[in-house]
Amino acid sequence: MGTIFNHAASLAVLAPVFGDTYNRAQAANSKEEFFKSKEAASAAAAWGTSIVGSAVQSYGVGALINATGTLSYKGAAYLGSLIFMASSAPGVISQVFTERRPMDTVAVGALARVFETVGLSLFLTWWGTRNNPFD
Repeated sequence: MGTIFNHAASLAVLAPVFGDTYNRAQAANSKEEFFKSKEAASAAAAWGTSIVGSAVQSYGVGALINATGTLSYKGAAYLGSLIFMASSAPGVISQVFTERRPMDTVAVGALARVFETVGLSLFLTWWGTRNNPFD
């Protein structure tokens, strides 16, 4: 379930890529022509890496929830915030101060990462995780 939640959050960010690919598919003369194009290959690669990354991240967050014994939503929010600060905050700071990217672009990316970390930990706490994998 965590993979589905996390993948949905990732697809919200990748939606413009898939929307553009869909428009090019409709403009192509045939299905075969589209499937041989670079756009189809890049969309398939983005989707595949996104779902694999979602599965790995869901497993890691679930393992941290179990290892820390987190049972409350408050604890899950703290844990998700720590994961966000450790994994995504350096990139956000770099995008703002070093790369000088537009704030709206940085904010959308940061919001997606918050859903992928804090939201995922809250969702997995709500759904429930196995405390002992040998049971």
